[in-house]
Amino acid sequence: MKTTLDLDDDLLARAKALAARERTSLTSLIEEGLRLRLRARRREPGRPATPHLAVYPGHGGLAPNVDPLSNRSLLEAADDDS
Repeated sequence: MKTTLDLDDDLLARAKALAARERTSLTSLIEEGLRLRLRARRREPGRPATPHLAVYPGHGGLAPNVDPLSNRSLLEAADDDS
């Protein structure tokens, strides 16, 4: 859909420069910004966003004889070159 926007000159210049650096269109950049802003509005007011936590689905776990509740044990295991 086409529409007309009345934007601040400096903001438009910065947006065009960013779009050029990212090899994307100004339209795509504006759409991305609107989506981010609208997504943030869906949260309850006053409630912080729940961060997305990356989860490693790998296997293995801790090395033998490492106590996960001991900082000293963890640091020693991290310094171990074997």
